[in-house]
Amino acid sequence: MSRIGKMPIAVPAGVTVDIAENNKVTVKGPKGTLERVLPEEMEIKLEGAEILVSRPNDLKKMKSLHGLTRTLIANMVKGVTDGYEKVLEINGVGYRAAKQGKKLVLSLGYSHPVEMTDPDGLEAVVDGQNKIIVKGIDKEKVGQYAAEIRDKRRPEPYKGKGIKYADEVIRRKVGKTGKK
Repeated sequence: MSRIGKMPIAVPAGVTVDIAENNKVTVKGPKGTLERVLPEEMEIKLEGAEILVSRPNDLKKMKSLHGLTRTLIANMVKGVTDGYEKVLEINGVGYRAAKQGKKLVLSLGYSHPVEMTDPDGLEAVVDGQNKIIVKGIDKEKVGQYAAEIRDKRRPEPYKGKGIKYADEVIRRKVGKTGKK
């Protein structure tokens, strides 16, 4: 039995969950609304203040979809209540971030500033000059946008310059040594 799949999802007060045909799940909460079409094979039931996900049989594909479906719904419920955020840090001399309206302007040692526009439903907040916080209600979109920002200048292993996640550890390497 799937340990994650069989766990019920608690629906907090102020959150409404609507399950339409073809397993189209809509979650409304204080922070906004999320909707997603989930695999049709899974059976999603709303019982009182909790959601239960069950699978029709024990095929390998069904087992793998079981835990995934439950986790996707749980992430939607958490997103509309608390929201998600990812923190990025910029390290390097002269590297900085600034916000101009909905544009994130990054100075990363290139000959030009890198400009990125916040996608719908997401917001990038600049804290100081070297901290970016990406906030939103959709976990997938928050992670994707944070990864796109990090891709503009990935951290390098020698000096540790670049954009990294706040909880990321960069493996440092020793530079060249001269001949004796």
